[in-house]
Amino acid sequence: MIRRMNFEAILFDCDGVLVDSEAITCGVLRDMFEEQGWRMTLAECMQRFVGHTVKSQRDTIEARTGQPLTDVWLEQFFARRNERLTQSITAIDGVHEAVAHLHDHCQGRIAVASGADRFKVEMMLKQVGLMDFFEGRIFSGHEMPRSKPHPDVYLAAAAHLQIDPARCLVIEDSTVGITAGVAAGATVWAYAQPPAEHEPLLQAGAQRVFAGMRELRLA
Repeated sequence: MIRRMNFEAILFDCDGVLVDSEAITCGVLRDMFEEQGWRMTLAECMQRFVGHTVKSQRDTIEARTGQPLTDVWLEQFFARRNERLTQSITAIDGVHEAVAHLHDHCQGRIAVASGADRFKVEMMLKQVGLMDFFEGRIFSGHEMPRSKPHPDVYLAAAAHLQIDPARCLVIEDSTVGITAGVAAGATVWAYAQPPAEHEPLLQAGAQRVFAGMRELRLA
């Protein structure tokens, strides 16, 4: 449980924390890389790209595919990704109850701080029925000077809520995002469904790893 006195705001990552989207997005990415000659399993693709923007991995992508990462290719990826997400996206189990509870007890001081583009985040939240909890409090790393693992998106969310980052709890699922939350000065808890390994998340700075959204209850 979360002790109420410890935190005044909760800042959520989106992919893998609120919505079960990472395997869908990485599946599209893997398919498009395979069309360019770079073959890998879904698990390998997720290990490489979860938590990162595609653009941030430009050098690796261009070296492995032998082709430039163009704006046209990125637009095709976004279009295919959005179509697949619209067809298949689901909420993380138990997250509706957890978000509603925290929204109530923090008097609305919750926000989404995602490394993804705003269109994707808002589309997914609407699709799974979470948008009403976060309307007006959604922050995208694409709109910041720097995206995760830099702290900019978490600092922006905390500033909007007018809460010191040190009084914020960040909920993340990737080492990249945990690094960002820690750099912002927040406490970070990591959500990891079995059989995910806990040690890399703890080494990145998470103070706790939990496996179910029902653990996000205020004491």
